[in-house]
Amino acid sequence: MSTNEHILLVGFGNMGQALGRGWLAHGRDASSIEVADPIAGARAVAATLGIAACDGVAAGAARADVVVLAVKPNQLSGVLPECSAAVARGAVFLSIVAGKTIAQIAAALGTAAAVVRAMPNTPAAIGKGMTALVANAAVSAAQRTLCGELLGAVGAVAWLDDERHMDAVTAISGSGPAYVFLLIECLEQAALELGLEAALAKQLALATVAGAGEYAAAAGESAAELRRRVTSPNGTTQAALTVLMEQPGMRELLVRATRAAAERSRELATS
Repeated sequence: MSTNEHILLVGFGNMGQALGRGWLAHGRDASSIEVADPIAGARAVAATLGIAACDGVAAGAARADVVVLAVKPNQLSGVLPECSAAVARGAVFLSIVAGKTIAQIAAALGTAAAVVRAMPNTPAAIGKGMTALVANAAVSAAQRTLCGELLGAVGAVAWLDDERHMDAVTAISGSGPAYVFLLIECLEQAALELGLEAALAKQLALATVAGAGEYAAAAGESAAELRRRVTSPNGTTQAALTVLMEQPGMRELLVRATRAAAERSRELATS
């Protein structure tokens, strides 16, 4: 990771803190990072990491090569007007603000600003995130590389050629951890109903989902092939999958669910 750039991290909630910790873990010096957050508790966390923090944006923007926007969507309109100095010095704006488009951000900055929009997900908190990014034409090759490195510090990254795909990304990887948490919840509840003790039910559900995910990532084969391989004809797994895959089954439900999430993402972008 290149470490010479000065980063202004606007917003130091859960995702902002995950990013800050990830950068430090990947060798970035704390002196190259500055946090802006109006909440005293968030600034106190930054201080424990050796990161300077203040409650306003303007001063840090005047020093920034990168402005990372990690605020809630309803806070963004109050933040962008304070970033004029960063625009003037040619900083790139890396936004992880849900539902806000590149055009909306660039218009609020009042110029053809360099903007990268990103959608990380919850596992970024443990360095296992998945982030999709898309850049506008004003972003240089060096800025694109830097933004990829900054999000790569908390997991895998993938670049999109078209911002329209961001709604689908939101529905799959952005909201996807919640679907997996629901699966764990359901497996745990099923174990309880089958008579297992609570501690064992939780352990089995968590380890099974985590292990299956790691195995699928390492196997180098399609999920469909892995499923077929562990499904013996007329066996126990086949009995369960017959229920899960009958109409309407898990496949159809997930398609409906992700379509709903994608549609809501489009709605948020216009609200």
